[in-house]
Amino acid sequence: QVQLEESGGGLVQAGGSLRLSCAASGRTFSSYCMGWFRQAPGKEREFVAAISRSGQITLYADSVKGRFTISRDNAKNAGYLHMNNLNTEDTAVYYCAVDVTQPWGTHLVRENGYDHWGQGTQVTVSS
Repeated sequence: QVQLEESGGGLVQAGGSLRLSCAASGRTFSSYCMGWFRQAPGKEREFVAAISRSGQITLYADSVKGRFTISRDNAKNAGYLHMNNLNTEDTAVYYCAVDVTQPWGTHLVRENGYDHWGQGTQVTVSS
């Protein structure tokens, strides 16, 4: 069973940066695509970014494009979300997820496109 654990969340001022990490265990990290989602209070969980198994293909939500960067280090069984120029609208619980059965595809922008999820890490952006 794939296990995921997010870390790196915290409190940051608007305009600041954070790097979230997703540590994976149970399977070879390179065997699955990875994505990040977030959920703010009172809102639906929304897609943030996704990355292919090799890291060669990435996809971003319009709301974070140009500010966030998704990456992975398969040798370390880890994925990352670098968040720059944070806004108060970015305040949310951020979740890492993986798809262990399918290759890259547009299904990765949807919650049901993933097989396993981490517990989430809180990001709070103050103004």
